[in-house]
Amino acid sequence: MCIRDSINAEYGVVLSQTAQMAQDNAFQIDKTNLYERLGQETIFKLSTVFYTKVYQDKEESFRGLFKSPIENAIRDQAEFFVQRLGGPPLYSSRKGHPALRGRHVKFAITKQAADRWLNYMKEAMDEVITSEDVKSMLFPFFVHVAYFLQNIDENGNRIYG
Repeated sequence: MCIRDSINAEYGVVLSQTAQMAQDNAFQIDKTNLYERLGQETIFKLSTVFYTKVYQDKEESFRGLFKSPIENAIRDQAEFFVQRLGGPPLYSSRKGHPALRGRHVKFAITKQAADRWLNYMKEAMDEVITSEDVKSMLFPFFVHVAYFLQNIDENGNRIYG
């Protein structure tokens, strides 16, 4: 079963051909303060577990996308999540506006890479977050972001950037 089918089966998410999600579903996270529900320590643990998996990946086309030291990757992602989920603006105060597409445009992000990223994020969520309610709000956002950042189409052509 591919990751899209697994996501669809487990979370009831209807994905279109390009695996884009409706924004109203992806942005359920804005309806509650998930930072308050999870806490900063759990958010940092999520990023730590996630990047531990990513940095152990043996697929060079995927692993090669992540060149910074693991500590930097964890800090950047966790601080972004803290901020995006309703906590203090840790990321912006250190690095400026998140500008996700702008910061990721230099990487060749395929659908396969987005699928792999999602798989590791789902595994990390399952290990770190106990609340199914929180996971059901977070995961659609992660799906949206993963495919929003995809910049290489199925023919190897750049979509943007």
